[in-house]
Amino acid sequence: MSTAQSESGRTITSSIPARLDRLPWSRWHWSIVIGLGTVWILDGLEVTVVGNIASRLSEPGSGLPITSGEVTGIAAALYVAGACAGALFWGRLTDIWGRKKLFMITLAVYLGATALTAVAFDTWWFFLFRFLTGFGIGGEYAAINSAIDELIPAKYRGRVDLLINGSFWLGAVGGSLLSILALNTSIFPANVGWRLTFALGAVLSLVILLVRRHVPESPRWLLIHGRDEEAERIVGDIERRIQAERNEPLPPAEGELTIHQRERVTFLEIARTVFAKYRKRSVLGFSLFIGQAFLYNAITFGFGAILTTFFDVPSGSTGYYFAVIALGNFMGPLLLGKLFDTVGRRVMISGTYLLSGLLLFGTAWLFDRGALDAVTMTACWCAVLFFASAGASSAYLTVSEVFPMETRAMSIAFFYALGTAAGGISGPLLFADLTGTGEVGDTVLAFQIGAALMCAAGLVAVFLAVNAERRSLEDIAKPLTAAASKAKAKTRAGADPDAGGSKPATA
Repeated sequence: MSTAQSESGRTITSSIPARLDRLPWSRWHWSIVIGLGTVWILDGLEVTVVGNIASRLSEPGSGLPITSGEVTGIAAALYVAGACAGALFWGRLTDIWGRKKLFMITLAVYLGATALTAVAFDTWWFFLFRFLTGFGIGGEYAAINSAIDELIPAKYRGRVDLLINGSFWLGAVGGSLLSILALNTSIFPANVGWRLTFALGAVLSLVILLVRRHVPESPRWLLIHGRDEEAERIVGDIERRIQAERNEPLPPAEGELTIHQRERVTFLEIARTVFAKYRKRSVLGFSLFIGQAFLYNAITFGFGAILTTFFDVPSGSTGYYFAVIALGNFMGPLLLGKLFDTVGRRVMISGTYLLSGLLLFGTAWLFDRGALDAVTMTACWCAVLFFASAGASSAYLTVSEVFPMETRAMSIAFFYALGTAAGGISGPLLFADLTGTGEVGDTVLAFQIGAALMCAAGLVAVFLAVNAERRSLEDIAKPLTAAASKAKAKTRAGADPDAGGSKPATA
């Protein structure tokens, strides 16, 4: 590593990104996955529990003067609004203050807000801390996805990112089953069971907070922000641990990066980068997030009403069906994730979006013909969401790896907020009315809208998806502070930054 002083700040040449990318998989990487990824389980638990215990909260004796509509309407909207606001607020700070500081702060916010929700005594208190819970979880998306992509080797980045984002659905499975337990008044009084579900979320987040203390700051972020000596110490320690674990020398690192170190990048530079230099990638991110948001709302905002209205499933049993659907969601990223690193991003992103959309069109056709019952409808949803979940997770992967280092967290935050707002505001307004009428034709229309937008996003990915598999982040999008790159596989000088790029010749 070499340094030089320029008028605008220190110029440094380092192989740290290449050293991180060439590391073999190890126990240290598993510790990163556990420390950073498990928060999505909490998010899935949180969202599912609230939806499923709405009926209990609205009953006399629950301890809250609240209606079921206020829980699934106002409280849900406030959670979404908090997530959108939190993503944008914390996303900017993540790029300025660093990944570690923010993934500790945002989890602490989530922990405190969830714990205080458990002791809610009035409606306004419940609403306030639902907003703050969302505010914390929204910030997690930017901080966590940034840190994961910058710490995980390029060879494994796709599958790990998909698995972590898909773990939301493990929480959804737990939330469905936990809500069934919490609603059983023979086990817990009506004013206790729902409180324990929120308290459990707080306890789990405290455990995760303790584990996260051992996750380091992103060496890539440190390098750009003038803390290269700290970055060198962290990477050196990681290398020593992995070499001792494997008892063999590490493969050589190939490639160096020369940058002009800076403390921060202005909003104007971020906007110019995202919406001018990388405008095609922005169209891609927008399409992927909107497509998956509407497909999920087409199904999930009416799944309970559809089962009870059209198939006479008792309202107390819908949680079992949702647990099956949630499991199908998790299996998609788990089983398909590796293909995003081997077959490639363009084929897999477009394929999962198009397949899920076409399968939902097929489900709508079968439902319209009266050919489905509760079990076969659930099986159809599982098939749709098996592919849709992998696609939706790849949306987070895409926006976190196709924009420069200095704008990464803010880019994730922006597209997450955009997709969450579309799904949490436009989605309920559109799909709740359609699926709630009790008319087969209206529910079919809801499915068709979600399917059409998913297919449209898949077609956008066919043309605009970036071949980012097994490529370093710096190769996919050169840092704004980069002066020159000596990497062997680098973007051609003067090439269109939105071009997909060539796939590496070696595995």
